[in-house]
This record gives sequence, C-alpha cells and structure tokens, in this order.
Amino acid sequence: QVQLVESGGGLVQAGGSLRLSCAYSGRTLNTYGMGWFRQAPGKEREFVAAVNWSGKSTYYADSVKGRFTISRDNAKNTVYLQMNSLIPEDTAVYSCAARYPAPGSYYSERQYAYWGQGTQVTVSS
Repeated sequence: QVQLVESGGGLVQAGGSLRLSCAYSGRTLNTYGMGWFRQAPGKEREFVAAVNWSGKSTYYADSVKGRFTISRDNAKNTVYLQMNSLIPEDTAVYSCAARYPAPGSYYSERQYAYWGQGTQVTVSS
C-alpha cells in the first residue's frame, strides 16, 4: 500500500521560511518522480515543484523559482520542499505526489499516481 505523509506546515510571517517533508512508503517510489502541488481556498490546485527519481533534475513554477528548493533523499524515502522568502500568496494546502515513471510533463497533475493528504501553510502579512 502506497502512503505519502506530509509534515512541516504551519503559520509563518511574510519573509520567513518553512521546510516541508513528504515521507513515502510502498512500491518502489524511489524510481518515481516526486512533486509538490498546492491549492489555495477557492482556487484550482497548481504545480509548485518536482524532482526526478535521482534528484538530479528539478522543475519549478515561475511563481516560486528562486525561493523554493525541492530535493529528495532516497535512503530516507523522503522528499523535501524548502520554502524561503514566503509571501501571503503562498498560503495554501501543500500536497506531495508520486509521478508515474514514464515520459511526459512533470508539471501536469495527471501524470501523478499517488497523493498525500496535504499540509496547511499559512503566511501572514
């Protein structure tokens, strides 16, 4: 059974930092790409960042490029999202997801097979 469990969310002031973690288990998810998506109230879920299976290739939404960093530790079955210089517009529920090991876009949520429950990030102004 595949499980993805996010942690590290919380309330932070604008300009602050948070590091989200996603611990995954089941199947050989170390061969899957991993991504982070977010959904703000009243808005559609949007892509934030992704990393390929080895950790050597990363992808970012323009809105977070230069502020967020995605990484993974396959020995610990964990993917991270370091978020710096947070702004109120970053407020959302952040979810991690495991991407099918197949060609295709890392940006589309349709490419992702498994999802976590999400963790709330709130940035106050």
